Amino acid sequence: MDGVALLTIFVLSIFVGYEVVAKVSTILHTPLMSGANAIHGIVLIGGIIVLGSADGALEIVLATLAVFLGAVNLVGGFVVTDRMLEMFKPRKSADDVEGGSR
Repeated sequence: MDGVALLTIFVLSIFVGYEVVAKVSTILHTPLMSGANAIHGIVLIGGIIVLGSADGALEIVLATLAVFLGAVNLVGGFVVTDRMLEMFKPRKSADDVEGGSR
């Protein structure tokens, strides 16, 4: 593919991604984050494959940056999802914390 086609796909993916995320209701953000984490894992594997086949210095730098940012995004997504799920767990009472029972 030539550079113009790749740039067009990139710009269109930005618009589609923004529209998809902007239309999600707040109740669906946790399931969306779980699905996004799976997609970020696939993106990270793709970045590693591109890094392995990179020839020039610019390709290596950009692919390394893509792998790094993909890994940060993947780990950050899991951290945010874990914090969201912690909000839905029942709180422990003072008796449960001290080990007492009624």
